[in-house]
Amino acid sequence: MTGDQYTFHEDFSGAGMARIGLGESWLCLRACDIDAKKCRAYRENFGNSHLYEGDIDDVKVAGSLPAQLAWASFPCQDTSLAGGYSGLAGKRSGTFWAWWRIVEGMKAAGKPYDIVCIENVRGLLTSNSGTDFAAICEALTKEGYIFGAVVINASLFLPQSRERLFIVGIRGDKELVEEVSSNKPVPLWHPQSMQTAYEHLGKKARKHWFWFNPSLPYVQKPTLEEIISDEPEGVAWHTPQETKRLISMMSPENLRKLNEQKDKGRRVIGMLYRRTREGQQRAEVRFDGIAGCLRTATGGSSRQTVVIVRGKSVRSRLLAPREAACLMGLPDSYKLPEKYNESYHLCGDGVAVPVVRFLAETVFEPVLEKIAEDISSSKMVAAE
Repeated sequence: MTGDQYTFHEDFSGAGMARIGLGESWLCLRACDIDAKKCRAYRENFGNSHLYEGDIDDVKVAGSLPAQLAWASFPCQDTSLAGGYSGLAGKRSGTFWAWWRIVEGMKAAGKPYDIVCIENVRGLLTSNSGTDFAAICEALTKEGYIFGAVVINASLFLPQSRERLFIVGIRGDKELVEEVSSNKPVPLWHPQSMQTAYEHLGKKARKHWFWFNPSLPYVQKPTLEEIISDEPEGVAWHTPQETKRLISMMSPENLRKLNEQKDKGRRVIGMLYRRTREGQQRAEVRFDGIAGCLRTATGGSSRQTVVIVRGKSVRSRLLAPREAACLMGLPDSYKLPEKYNESYHLCGDGVAVPVVRFLAETVFEPVLEKIAEDISSSKMVAAE
């Protein structure tokens, strides 16, 4: 801790969403990202004093101040369907090992991290038949961390369906995590794919594993009705012809959903993605109050469309940049890039802010307080 602040390194920092989630009681001592546009947004919001723009391979351990937490949201493309599941051997997701070199180096230099948190898509659990997840667990075991993992859906905190995997390693024994662990899997946090991945771990790694079970607090999350505006900034409404074309791409089931909303005679928000089904492009809409997972904008179908129904009237448009930011939990004060694609990409490639705050409140901060208490007690015993 520096003064009354916890300290952390934020690698693969993107636009700093993990930093915002950790909050003002945390001090960032180093951030790193290779993407020039994200680094520009990071500087716009946080300044430049601790940001390293460049390859994670080039970060020097010798120049890194000791920190309590290492956060890594390493690229997920190679552990997802879009990346062909090449996993940790892929060019992008393989940067995990370049980052892990820093974790190993910090320990060797006598300044180990108390906690490491690795964030990625849920697909990491099954990437390369589970061997990628097992490799990360073996690396944590080798460096002396106890560790657990959870899959958290941002929909617990925000009106966006966004499942992400969080692997948390803690330097110490399991007494540090008694209040946030269970003796068996908990369905809310541990899907079957994680339970299967656990079964494939080696004996030593299993001894270091704990079933991570944080208490879920009551949160009053914002609604789509509050986020989606009738007068958005940065996007234009589709013409009636464009909206009709989208509707014409709907399957009978999606048309049924749309017509149900028309019959309600009030303002209803729908969220739509274009997807390819059996070689044909379809428009799939949902009216359950939850947006689909924001993606990085590589083409028109990657961008989420807003559908507003009022009786027989149907209007459509792209999701506005500020709306995308709200769906990630970013504050209104956060400065977004001026260009639409840059702003959408920034949001779609980030971590949901309230999920990070949840982890900080339930795990990081209580564990670090216990570590500080143990150190203080040891010093008192030594003094006696």
